Amino acid sequence: MTDSPRPAGDRPRVTGRSRDLVIVADRAILGFTRHWLLYLNLFVAVYVGVPFLAPVLLEANLPGPARAIYALYGSLCHQLGYRSWYLFGERLAYPRDIFQAYSGIDPNDPEQMLAARQFIGNARMGYKVAYCERDTAIYGAILLGGLVFALPGVARRVKPLNWFAYALLGVGPIALDGFSQLFSQYPYNTLSIFAWLPYRESSPFLRALTGALFGLANVWLAYPYLVQSMADVRHELETKFTRAGIPH
Repeated sequence: MTDSPRPAGDRPRVTGRSRDLVIVADRAILGFTRHWLLYLNLFVAVYVGVPFLAPVLLEANLPGPARAIYALYGSLCHQLGYRSWYLFGERLAYPRDIFQAYSGIDPNDPEQMLAARQFIGNARMGYKVAYCERDTAIYGAILLGGLVFALPGVARRVKPLNWFAYALLGVGPIALDGFSQLFSQYPYNTLSIFAWLPYRESSPFLRALTGALFGLANVWLAYPYLVQSMADVRHELETKFTRAGIPH
């Protein structure tokens, strides 16, 4: 016959160094739940800001750190030169035809696709931000939404975005713009399933608009749930500390 479980009051208490470590960990978690939005906004601000540092470093004749940033963000974004923003040049963006005229790289040639990714700019064109126009808009909008969310009283009043509205306003535009472009171009347009699609290249404006809508929709959907989750964890830990007579 198996032993019945011990009543909660009979279970051994954590004491000594183990108790101290648990208290330290719980205090760290409690501190995070109180300031999570600040930490998240700071993280997003750094993530958004560092790609803009790359062209600044190139303009300051510091190519080593700039190339390190391009390499880091290159694993997260295609960085195609004709779909990116530029600083310190004649234009903010260089769509396909203009990019080819300025850079000598043909974006329509599959063999030159890598060159279009690796191109970082020059004195005339300026220097490329280390992620594309759409990613700039997505993460910039997430930062903007987080800052608005941090305003007094906003977090308590905003309810999570309805899933249908999220799909319609957030996912729909970026999916339509992105996939209609993707599947109309090489190599997908060589497949019979996509051969009927007319060739299409999006514009910097549409990439920025659809990216911003997607970023803001993600904040509107996720952050209200995070507010409630953090409040629940915070209440649980504060109750735990109060019962144990531990200052918090």
